Amino acid sequence: MPSSAPASPSAVTFGEALVVLVQDDPGPLERATGFTRSLGGAETNVAIGLTSLGVPTSAITRVGDDGFGRFIRAELQRLGVDTGAIGVDPLHSTGVYFKEVGGDSARPTDLGSGRSRMHYYRTGSAGAHLSADLLSEPAITAVLDDAALVHTTGITPALSDSAAEAQRALVTARRGRALISFDLNWRARLWTGREAEGRRQVADFVRTSDIALAGLDEAQEVFGFSTADELRRAFPEPRMLVVKNDGGAVVAFDGDARIEVPVRSRVEVVEAIGAGDAFASGLLAGILHALPLADAVAQGHRTAARALTSVTDHIAPAPAEEFR
Repeated sequence: MPSSAPASPSAVTFGEALVVLVQDDPGPLERATGFTRSLGGAETNVAIGLTSLGVPTSAITRVGDDGFGRFIRAELQRLGVDTGAIGVDPLHSTGVYFKEVGGDSARPTDLGSGRSRMHYYRTGSAGAHLSADLLSEPAITAVLDDAALVHTTGITPALSDSAAEAQRALVTARRGRALISFDLNWRARLWTGREAEGRRQVADFVRTSDIALAGLDEAQEVFGFSTADELRRAFPEPRMLVVKNDGGAVVAFDGDARIEVPVRSRVEVVEAIGAGDAFASGLLAGILHALPLADAVAQGHRTAARALTSVTDHIAPAPAEEFR
């Protein structure tokens, strides 16, 4: 009897899934007359990206008992993400954000062609009410027990104290049992009035991760470091530290080894939101598929390029051979 191919390592993402309403006609938001519905949330984008790259992925989150929550679950299923660990919160609504898309109108409030801005309506959402209690739910423990990687970001602890507690409990429970991936994803507006606490929390998550990702601009804003090497000296704990640089070369550390991987090709940018999550998807899929770190980073560049050419926040499935 022929032997079957080994199963691909699986992953889990933890964080809020949102509905995104993208204005149909670029220009000032106040003049928008229609919106197209899509999916959003950094961790959701990574789950979709990992799945498209052949990594079975489950999303752990909560949605409201509403049409938007049902849409999120159905759309994730359509895109191949396992939704068995997505719970329904009967008391709180699904989070939503509107994406303002700039145009060429020359009006004072027009962002300008190729630019976009997010307007969040997530305060008190189901995702903000994530709590440590959910980690003991059978559906969630089942996917965590099978996971080779758990991916989190700096957005979730900014949502609420209970969400931060849940993320800390998850990382503590899974350390040594799965790779812990953490993307800094600093959102200053979510930490308004408690910036020092936010910096302390995300620093702790960087230190307790196996794979840490950060943009160089974020590293400067949050920690005051202007180079990848300064960031590495401050955070020697993660085995892998990957520092992105707005379309330039990525600097990645694996233990004491340091590499730089430039962008090999340029694309015409349609919209930049979601490119960082797409990069994370490509990188993490490469690591899980045992690619050398330089090749995993190069794959991250390619997935980011796909996101840059789309108005949606997440990448669409691509032929598997493109990423071999």
